[in-house]
Amino acid sequence: MKNDFSDLKAVFVNCTLKKSPTKSHTRNLMDVSIKIMESEGVNVEAIRLADYEVPIGVQPDMTEEGEPQDDWPELYKKIIAADILVIGTPIWLGERSSVASKLIERLYAMSGYQNDKGQYVYYGKVGGCLITGNEDGVKHCAMGMLYALQHLGYSIPPQADAGWIGEVGPGPSYGDTEWNGNKKNPPVGYDSDFTNRNTTFMTYNLLHLAKTLKDNDGYPSYGNSRTAWDDGTRWNFENPEYR
Repeated sequence: MKNDFSDLKAVFVNCTLKKSPTKSHTRNLMDVSIKIMESEGVNVEAIRLADYEVPIGVQPDMTEEGEPQDDWPELYKKIIAADILVIGTPIWLGERSSVASKLIERLYAMSGYQNDKGQYVYYGKVGGCLITGNEDGVKHCAMGMLYALQHLGYSIPPQADAGWIGEVGPGPSYGDTEWNGNKKNPPVGYDSDFTNRNTTFMTYNLLHLAKTLKDNDGYPSYGNSRTAWDDGTRWNFENPEYR
């Protein structure tokens, strides 16, 4: 039975180091997932973080810490309104980009907020990641980012990451049609069955989990409400109501 995903919203945050309109290889791969979601009626928005003034820091608004400008509070409104967050990053020196680390730190800055059930604010939302590069590290980068997302409260479905890396060392990146003046060739990586399969599985697993959570109003608040914990009455383990 085909599911209806048209009530879902997704935000893709591209953590390339390059500002628009420079071509982003990471965005090329993100577009594979974006097109699948759009074909399913999902409301999708893509953000290139490097295009915005987002200072480093772990406070909700860094202008309160002396920074002259901080676009993060407005970007956060888009992210928190979405059911799905996908982080895209290139690999540099075997690690996610500095922009991706900054994004996670700024997400962390909001993690103490609570939803209307008294749960941490990212509860009921789903996260995944896409990674590109021409050096090893896809699984290593995914491991760190997916851990961070679940620690903040995002739910991670099976196969929540995908990526493409070319031959180790200097060479074409995902979507390149030429390298070092070589004649124009088909885009590199687009015909990778492994990448296309994993990106498709990731996309639909994100959709399935997000749909399940949305249809059930997220997680029950029993046993995970910060409000109830702070109140204290619900957390008396001798209390039969708790059991």
